[in-house]
Order: sequence, then C-alpha cells, then structure tokens
Amino acid sequence: MTWLLVLSLAAAAYLFKVTGLVIVGGRSLPPVVERCLALVPAALISALIVKDTVSVGDELVLDARLPGVLAAVVAARLRAPLIVVIILGASVTAAARAAGLD
Repeated sequence: MTWLLVLSLAAAAYLFKVTGLVIVGGRSLPPVVERCLALVPAALISALIVKDTVSVGDELVLDARLPGVLAAVVAARLRAPLIVVIILGASVTAAARAAGLD
C-alpha cells in the first residue's frame, strides 16, 4: 500500500463526511433513517468478525476459531461481562486447538 493510496482514501473519507454535513445541514433525519444508521456499526463489526473467523485469504476455513467465537457470542448474548466473554472465547479456542481442530 502506497502513501498516495492512504492519503487518497483519507481524503475520500473526509469528503464523504463533509458532504453529509452539507446535505443534511442543521436538519434532523427522519426517525426511520436514524434507527437504520444506528445499526450500521454493529452490522459492519459483525461482518468483519465473521469474515475473519471463517476465512483465510480467499478460502473458507472452518477451524478452532469458530467454536471460540460461537462461545463468545453465547456469553455476550447472556450479558456476561466483557472480560468473561473474551476469556471464554480464548479458552474455547485453545481447547479446540488442543483437541486437534486446527
């Protein structure tokens, strides 16, 4: 990755943010749009986690990471503290690797 690409992407991101401010201005968005925009970060993070869990490069790989992530999801869904979610996910992944799922 070159510095020209990094600076171009930074400029494009800044341009998108400024364009949004100019278009919306001082007006408020409709409530349905506000609700949808509030869900975007969670959807993006979830997509990145799934992509990094079940793929290596261009290949689909189901290995010891998947049980660890699933255990962490269940713990998070049960509203466990964040440190418990992290330790549980790492522990299940380590146990799966020790069992030979890698």
